[in-house]
Amino acid sequence: MTGVSFRMAAVQMVSGADVAENLRQAARLLAEAADRGARLAVLPEYFPLVSGDEFAKLSVCESEGEGPIQDFLREQAARHRLWLVGGSIPLKAEAPGKVRNACLVLDDRGQQVARYDKVHLFGFRKGDESYDESRSIEAGSKVVVCDTPFGRLGLAICYDLRFPEFFRAFGEVDLIVLPAAFTYTTGQAHWELLLRARAVENQCYVLASAQGGTHPSGRVTWGHSMAIDPWGKVLDVCPTGPGLAMADFDRSHLDAIRESLPALKHRRRDVAGS
Repeated sequence: MTGVSFRMAAVQMVSGADVAENLRQAARLLAEAADRGARLAVLPEYFPLVSGDEFAKLSVCESEGEGPIQDFLREQAARHRLWLVGGSIPLKAEAPGKVRNACLVLDDRGQQVARYDKVHLFGFRKGDESYDESRSIEAGSKVVVCDTPFGRLGLAICYDLRFPEFFRAFGEVDLIVLPAAFTYTTGQAHWELLLRARAVENQCYVLASAQGGTHPSGRVTWGHSMAIDPWGKVLDVCPTGPGLAMADFDRSHLDAIRESLPALKHRRRDVAGS
């Protein structure tokens, strides 16, 4: 695929508890991304709903292939002729009282081509700040990659970012997409550091779309959606508030980095833990 290049967009939002309003915000930003030439766009984690009620997501949970949130994703992808990574949405789980935090990938006709269910569930406690996703989310168990006209895509969500072995399990990918809702506390300390590390060690582009700002519930997310190249260079960033981080994926640049520093070929798979 030498010479393939395209424009990609990470959509940043500050979602609240009103699903209809969140979809309107997402639609406006996707239209802007398309107008600016994006052929692939990524929405943030929990883009349809961020609530102070841990279990509110159960009320908008959908079965795969059915429901207004998935209809929205299909319509937006087809309308704008975008490959669309639908952040994450709540889909039905096997465990009662829980959902799957699922990331759907749709092609530019609005057809679903992949689904990834978040594997690593966030748990954090510091002072009055506390999160435990396992209370309302059932963890996924599979690594997911998919082929696109632009190259091989690896799917991850938020807290997955902290587990480098998870990304190694992708094999060789050209682009990692990571919808997220990092807290302000953890994001300020680790977000850019970890994103750039994943780009460098996997020698691929990383496109991370985040929630970013003060939400109606009072929750504060870090934002700083960004696009990063395979050398670890930040190509664009949206610091806070609704907006876009956009950059060009350049296949020749990726190939040149892998040729000059063939680290992926230098891995010692015969050594324990490699």
